[in-house]
Amino acid sequence: MHRTKVRVVEDALDANNTIASANRGDFDRSDVTVVNLMSAPGAGKTTLLERGLEGLAEEGLRVGVLEGDVQGSFDADRLSVLHIPVVQLNTDNGFGGECHLDANMVRSALPAVPLAELDVLIVENVGNLVCPAEFRIGEDSRIMVCSVTEGEDKPLKYPLMFRACELVVINKVDLLEHLDFDVDRLEANIRQVNHHATVMRVSAKTGEGVEEFRTWLKDLPARVAAEAAHDHEHHDHADHEHAPA
Repeated sequence: MHRTKVRVVEDALDANNTIASANRGDFDRSDVTVVNLMSAPGAGKTTLLERGLEGLAEEGLRVGVLEGDVQGSFDADRLSVLHIPVVQLNTDNGFGGECHLDANMVRSALPAVPLAELDVLIVENVGNLVCPAEFRIGEDSRIMVCSVTEGEDKPLKYPLMFRACELVVINKVDLLEHLDFDVDRLEANIRQVNHHATVMRVSAKTGEGVEEFRTWLKDLPARVAAEAAHDHEHHDHADHEHAPA
């Protein structure tokens, strides 16, 4: 019997990466730094944005949000009071609603996003600890929010999500006194799967640690630009070394 191996997963990711590169080109032309914000449902992404983005325009950073949800506009409505550009992107056209944003979904929403008016675009992904980490959308940086109500073992159970991020925000630390939870163990588990990540402890509800998050976000465009310049210089140096004499 003749058998054919179908590379469905690989082909889907290849197609996604092609569209992500097109998104990246649009972001670069508009000089916009893009953040993919991910977490499990209920970890507090939107509350963190409510606290962290307030007043940034007055500080010289123009931020917009592309809000991903299966259905509804609850989170987008909450963020709209900050008087920043917010675009809702729903995934419920799929069977039951897609559990993540992929590059093509983001691309479909870009005509509604005023890229020329932004320094930073934050894409708040659908709450899920698996799929969002697998699908690049053309972002510069990834943030993972985990809450102290989820358990210290989450980085070991879902290592790809934690490994994929430059920043891990441990949220809801105001609840620690009410929980049997070892936040040091959680942080050690994060370090075990991703020792390069910056880790912050935050309470989006009380504001504890939020200023550190704001500073990280404000400094992000300059860091991304410096890394791009370094990569370009390294690439030029490598080309020079391999050029024929």
